[in-house]
Amino acid sequence: MKIEYLYQPDVVRCRPSDTLAHAAHLLVRARIGALAVVDDDGTLVGILSERDLARAMTEQREPGSALASSYASRGVEVARQHEDSWTVGRRMLDAGIRHLPVVSDGQLVGMVSMRDVLAVETWA
Repeated sequence: MKIEYLYQPDVVRCRPSDTLAHAAHLLVRARIGALAVVDDDGTLVGILSERDLARAMTEQREPGSALASSYASRGVEVARQHEDSWTVGRRMLDAGIRHLPVVSDGQLVGMVSMRDVLAVETWA
């Protein structure tokens, strides 16, 4: 199945200057495991995951006040809408990641999780 049929189009985002406390609040409220970090132009600059927050907890004296830009993964891999879910899932497994931003024409259009891919590949 193509990624365009299974990604989540409502991407929860934060800015690089947001605190980790704010980012954690967004994750909990939306019940998700990662969010996109975007600049003022809406350009994807990274992804902030639960794992990144856990790392901050071990490295920072006051992790809630640290900035998202300090812990966001940069140079993120992305999925494209036309890609096959099996191929994307394989890339995610190989890289040890659970969330990929989905882009179309260079613009962030959604997020796909390993859970999304697993559900399609298991029930297809």
